[in-house]
Amino acid sequence: MNYLSVENISKSFGERVLFENISFGINKDQKVAFIAKNGTGKTSLLNIITGREESDSGQIISRKGIHMAFLSQNENLDPNLTIEETIFASENPILDIIHNYEKALLNPDDTEAYQKAFEKMDAHNAWDFETQYKQILFKLKLENLSQKVSNLSGGQKKRLGLATVLINRPDLLILDEPTNHLDLEMIEWLEEYFKKESITLFMVTHDRYFLERVCNEIVELENGQLYNYKGSYSYYLDKKEARVQSEQASVEKAKNLYKKELDWMRRQPKARTTKSKSRIDDFYDIKEKAHKRRNEHEVQLEINMERMGSKILELHNISKSFQDKVLLDKFEYVFKRGERIGIIGKNGTGKSTFLNMITGALKPDAGKVIVGETIKFGYYTQSGINPKEGQKVIDIIKEYGEYIPLKKGRLISAAQLLERFLFDRKRQYDFVEKLSGGELKRLYLCTVLIQNPNFLILDEPTNDLDIVTLNVLESFLLDFPGCLLVVSHDRYFMDKIVDHLFIFRGNGLIEDFPGNYTDFRVYEDSIVPDTKTSIEKKEKKSWRQDDSEKLSYNEQKEYKRLEKDIQRLEEEKDKLEQLFVTSELSQDEIQEKSLELQKIINESEEKTERWFELASKIEE
Repeated sequence: MNYLSVENISKSFGERVLFENISFGINKDQKVAFIAKNGTGKTSLLNIITGREESDSGQIISRKGIHMAFLSQNENLDPNLTIEETIFASENPILDIIHNYEKALLNPDDTEAYQKAFEKMDAHNAWDFETQYKQILFKLKLENLSQKVSNLSGGQKKRLGLATVLINRPDLLILDEPTNHLDLEMIEWLEEYFKKESITLFMVTHDRYFLERVCNEIVELENGQLYNYKGSYSYYLDKKEARVQSEQASVEKAKNLYKKELDWMRRQPKARTTKSKSRIDDFYDIKEKAHKRRNEHEVQLEINMERMGSKILELHNISKSFQDKVLLDKFEYVFKRGERIGIIGKNGTGKSTFLNMITGALKPDAGKVIVGETIKFGYYTQSGINPKEGQKVIDIIKEYGEYIPLKKGRLISAAQLLERFLFDRKRQYDFVEKLSGGELKRLYLCTVLIQNPNFLILDEPTNDLDIVTLNVLESFLLDFPGCLLVVSHDRYFMDKIVDHLFIFRGNGLIEDFPGNYTDFRVYEDSIVPDTKTSIEKKEKKSWRQDDSEKLSYNEQKEYKRLEKDIQRLEEEKDKLEQLFVTSELSQDEIQEKSLELQKIINESEEKTERWFELASKIEE
């Protein structure tokens, strides 16, 4: 059954053509991923399908009566509503049934209205709805249902948008980077949810494990052409490789024929009128095929790395606490050449503090951080680029010099370097504010690497990067001879580039795990087989309103007060984090604000732990 058809749609912005005359369909129960490079119109296509933008030509035809929902990267939520009000404000017939039932309860004298409402609740199994949606909110860490949307962070708003579309169970769900702002636990839960639910999906995502485990069809837009692959991500990779090889062989064959026909064309007398018109026409067709080039320039990352001495980075008995919260406790580690380490841990366990101490932004309470004289850090943070008003792409690179040193003593101009990062000459003179999210990340990555670091620290580097750029970045990092420290929720990326992990368990405990993320999950699942069942039981019980009676009067007051305190601390945390992004702070101010932020995180963690402690009493 066809749900939606895209017929010959085109979209341009001025002279820039995103796509032209593309067509495809989405059928019931398909889980389709749309793959394309950054800046080629992935988000524009989703906006056209959902009616947020108009195409220049063509049409979108959807099945009559189909319920379609869209999760964009920037959710447009009513700031005056709470989380719970946002859920109930969405279009869902079951929500109306629940609302009518609650109205009937307020008028007990109207027995007929109550009976009808009660029967509808039964008929639509609406009794379990509240439990179901609260479980989804719990999984997405949106437990404070009374929190106003205006007080949510960008990540929380994205998760609320995701929760809303999941709860409403549309026939067709369209998703733009659904795994952004989700931690690893949430992503794996979402994978399982989509695998078991009968739902039709069309999504843009860079998460390759998510693609592999959820999607059963890949649609790729490349050089203005659409290619369909009816299979998983690994199937797509195999078939694409075969297609590329076939195309290259076809081009080589056309080139050889073109040389032969070109010689024939040159030998013909100009005045001769018996020249074969059909052969001349064929010549121009052959010429076009022979000159066909795959517009797939790879990001050439040949930046010259600073020489690395024998001493890299040594951490001797470093400790760090904020009040009674211990983040690091006499941690020791001596980094070796070429190490690639991934960092995993929940919020508040000290990951950011650890990176800040390594880079010198924060001092340990005890112990020493010794950085080798030849070490030059390259720190890729989530804050990204803060361009000046009216700044162009090339201006960003020229701040580091007109010419950049490459390997083997060669030089490259700023313009040539940008071309290697997939910014053509015309794009280089665009204003930075015109770039897509992925292009901004690519440009920022360029500015980090051109400073010739030999110790790279990457904080969520894969967000908003397209799969082509991710593959090349991974290839570069595998060949990068320096040290690498990376925090990422992209499991494919982590598995491919890290040798071992630092597991931040909390309370100052850091484990050095000898393997990648998949190895770690296999190990964890093997030693705690009953944990998942235990957690699911706790989630189901923690939302039951009548269970609060198991707390004493004072504990109930504390339980409610903790919810308000956690909300307040979250708001303060968001304001401070925004300050780092929007303000130009001095080094002393950064140090001061970092300490203040860490204090808030620690206090929030403590109150959250106490909240769970009280919640566990409810279960008993």
